[in-house]
Amino acid sequence: MTLRVAAFQYDIAWENREANWATVRAGVAGAVAQGARVVVLPEMYATGFSMNTAVIGEPVDGPSSQFLVDIARQHDIWIGGSVAERDPGQARPHNRFVLAAPDGTTHRYSKRHLFSFGGEDRHYEPGSQPVVVDVDGVRCSLHVCYDLRFGEDFWPLAPSIDCHLVIANWPRPREPHWSALLVARAIENQAWVVGVNRIGVGGRLEYAGGSAIVDPVGGVVAAARESAALLLADIDAERVRQVRDRWPFVADRST
Repeated sequence: MTLRVAAFQYDIAWENREANWATVRAGVAGAVAQGARVVVLPEMYATGFSMNTAVIGEPVDGPSSQFLVDIARQHDIWIGGSVAERDPGQARPHNRFVLAAPDGTTHRYSKRHLFSFGGEDRHYEPGSQPVVVDVDGVRCSLHVCYDLRFGEDFWPLAPSIDCHLVIANWPRPREPHWSALLVARAIENQAWVVGVNRIGVGGRLEYAGGSAIVDPVGGVVAAARESAALLLADIDAERVRQVRDRWPFVADRST
């Protein structure tokens, strides 16, 4: 099964949903025109990585999640990005990866590792469970930014996935870590990795992009630098099986 995935890297307007929705609409149109079946957006795609949860926090199925649902239905695609989403009765929101399917259903993963260096743990609730979604026959796991540093969370998922989707607002000073870890997660799990970062300045932090799509042996098949970009690649689940059959590293890890 082959799945054409688009990774959309752009400058997120700070705490400005409408401006970001307009940017996403244009990016999605370009992706769909090139045959994309899945569009992956950065972390906090509609607001930037803000700790101002009183302003950017939304209820479940709030406007930023509903926007993704509407786009998915309109274009008959899968689309995902994270939203500050607050469950009923919850004081603090989750940083939640919302993946909308073409039929309007949604899958939700709450970021498990909160970035204490930036104060995220003081404003958001952590998640606790991994999420794997069958996207048109390609098994995809969902991850948000800082999660990428914790390889032990990726390892148990490896036998049951073909592709890791990793969305981020990863700042410029640590961009080399981002690039290295995307490749590392692909190599050690023998899986595709789609990493989508932002560019620009938000909340006094600068972001250098570096979005990339990596194949199951660590080859970077598409990459962006520091400008807005739409990366496309065909994610092939059969390629994962071939790699694991030839080099049974994942199987050996559990023996």
